[in-house]
Amino acid sequence: MSSMVPRRQTGEMVSLRDAIDRMFQESFVRPWSAFMGTSVPEAMAVDVYDQDDKIVVEAAMPGVKPEDIDIRVQGDVLTIKAETKQEKDVSEERYTYKERSYGMMQRSVSLPSEVNADAAEASLDNGVLKLSLPKAEGVRTKSIKVKPSQES
Repeated sequence: MSSMVPRRQTGEMVSLRDAIDRMFQESFVRPWSAFMGTSVPEAMAVDVYDQDDKIVVEAAMPGVKPEDIDIRVQGDVLTIKAETKQEKDVSEERYTYKERSYGMMQRSVSLPSEVNADAAEASLDNGVLKLSLPKAEGVRTKSIKVKPSQES
């Protein structure tokens, strides 16, 4: 059985120090139990950006069905819960690799401003959840035009 050694793009072998650094970096993104072969869902990656009158949130949710997603907004905190389910009936001893995780995952993020959750829209396309959250009326940026004075 041959052992697998990580290689860099240039083809050189990764130093032990680089491998340990990578392990520690990934342990903050993935739970330690993911390295040990247990099935713990990874944290969902989220992008949040401002588009004038709304906040847009995009979350990576591969393998999640729309009916398995729960989205809640309380004040300026958005909480997304989702569940991935293993639908294949494969016995553990048949796996060569088992890296994907299943179960509940949850992510809460502070939004840059309060939103009108009643007017929010959500869609799921190619494993990406996209939320469009209109800003609350009181926090929208309003432009004020300056008129020339009437003084002569």
